Amino acid sequence: MDVAFILDKYFVRTGNVSIDVFDAQTLNSVYRDVVAAMTSHLEIELSVLQALSYCLYEMMDNVHIHSGKPLGTAMTYYDDLHKTLRILIADDGMGIRASLSENEKYRDITEAESLRMCMEDKITDGKGMGFGLYTTSRLVDSIGKEFILHSGSHKLIRKDGQTLVVENGFWQGTLIYMEIGTGEEIDPNQIVDHRTDVVEEFNESFVDTGELESLW
Repeated sequence: MDVAFILDKYFVRTGNVSIDVFDAQTLNSVYRDVVAAMTSHLEIELSVLQALSYCLYEMMDNVHIHSGKPLGTAMTYYDDLHKTLRILIADDGMGIRASLSENEKYRDITEAESLRMCMEDKITDGKGMGFGLYTTSRLVDSIGKEFILHSGSHKLIRKDGQTLVVENGFWQGTLIYMEIGTGEEIDPNQIVDHRTDVVEEFNESFVDTGELESLW
């Protein structure tokens, strides 16, 4: 994977980008490390962390479930000045269209169609629930500054309330990039459509009971 290209494209004029490579065995530990690093930035709203932690795990988990390749890469950067967080998850696997086409219902869709469809609820290749990117899209709609989904020769871009799919370069596999605002309080369980209690899940995993009140 061309890490230098990713840094130049998505993290230009930034320093101290956190870069983590993970596989199925290290996914949980890397995920916990990434979230723990985010919680160290006290300026990030707790409710943002609670919703984002769910979306982040889903994006990382998608790599080993759907990509057909063992390794994924996670990059994160917190911009203290602008109170934004950049997150990128990438793999060099089969890509979204090929993955979705494993489900007979989506065998004949185009690459551009596959990028739009995978953002919808319950669209899956049959190996998952089709909820991860849908939830991520809800987070982006709430506090997102920019969202990019690049797979094959097409790129889905969501920015300023507009979504478009363009033919733009080639990425072998799937690359997800988003920049979100971190200073606005949100309802985390609304982001996941109240299908699970992400507030409780995050607090149990990452917040000491004695510190919870101060984080609010």
